Amino acid sequence: MSIVRSERVAAVLLLLAAVAGLILANSPLAKGAFAVQSAHLAVPGTPIDLSIGHWISDGLLAIFFFVAAIELKHELVAGDLDTVSKAIRPAIAAVGGVVVPSVIFLLITNGSGFERGWPIPTATDIAFALGVLAVFGKGLPTSLRTFLLALAILDDIIAIIIIAVFFTEQPQLLLLVAAAVVVVAFGLMSRLLGGRWRVPAAIVMVVLALVAWGLVSQSGVHATIAGVGLGLAMRHKPAMRLRHRLEPFTNGFVLPVFALSAALVAIPQLPISELSAPFWAILVALPVGKIIGIGLGGWISTFVGPKGSKPSISLHTLLAAGSLGGIGFTVSLLMNELAFAGTPEIRDEGTLAVLLGSGISIVLAGIFVSTLASKYRRERAAKRVETS
Repeated sequence: MSIVRSERVAAVLLLLAAVAGLILANSPLAKGAFAVQSAHLAVPGTPIDLSIGHWISDGLLAIFFFVAAIELKHELVAGDLDTVSKAIRPAIAAVGGVVVPSVIFLLITNGSGFERGWPIPTATDIAFALGVLAVFGKGLPTSLRTFLLALAILDDIIAIIIIAVFFTEQPQLLLLVAAAVVVVAFGLMSRLLGGRWRVPAAIVMVVLALVAWGLVSQSGVHATIAGVGLGLAMRHKPAMRLRHRLEPFTNGFVLPVFALSAALVAIPQLPISELSAPFWAILVALPVGKIIGIGLGGWISTFVGPKGSKPSISLHTLLAAGSLGGIGFTVSLLMNELAFAGTPEIRDEGTLAVLLGSGISIVLAGIFVSTLASKYRRERAAKRVETS
């Protein structure tokens, strides 16, 4: 299973699954595929009754968010974001990478009635971005990798907050309070993951996790937020061990299955002139908005911090960071589903726009990251020659 831990392999699987979903939705097998996706499965004795598509986006994807939350907590507690001075510069760049794509989306969709989709181009798929970085970034200095990683992680934090705040309708406060209590109990039980209490504690934690997910699912808040809460509540060391064990499952199954389901979209038989405003807004805001926003935020961040500690962030570096940020994929697809759940035709166009916009960003990121890495490799080789 070690090969599935590879960021490169994870990115390739995600891309292949999305392409497969798009092909399947436009093949003779499309009717059967859509029937499976819309088939319902209920949990006996509970009010939970979801379609297969929602079991994937609400259930499976909660596992991905659980693993992502553990990684976020690690970076905040003991990683690249454990101090304000470390986090401030990539945070400014991340904010720029959210604000500018949002503004572009709102400008293009102004008056269309679909402005609620503004969060779609704000997300970065951290798994895919790191995969592209792993494929093309050989030779990048550690400081740059750290900046790019911190930027992607902070972008994920913002995306999680957006999902929790802007895609919640009439939340059931009692259910949310009950879910919070269960999450706290889950965190406390994780303190017992050692010695003779390990197995009983693990069993209780699984039950608590399922209960928390069920409560959040019925509360009006998107169910993936349960995964975030559980990941943040779990004790650091056992959480990192669990993340390591779950990583092959999320990389090799959860994310590809979600990409396959989300990309199960029939290509609209429309002339280009009749495509909706959200389609064009997403297509422009992901690659262009992210590059401008992250580039502008990154440039502003160079003026922050005590004298002598300001990093030299080149335009080339900012272009690489911005293009990586434009790979919206998983989280953008999820936001698209949430924003346009009531308008299937706009949702389908949005899905195509996310795939195309992310594809453009992948190509740009490959070019900028590989040329940047090549530049640093040449500089190191020249220094070795000078010192020899």
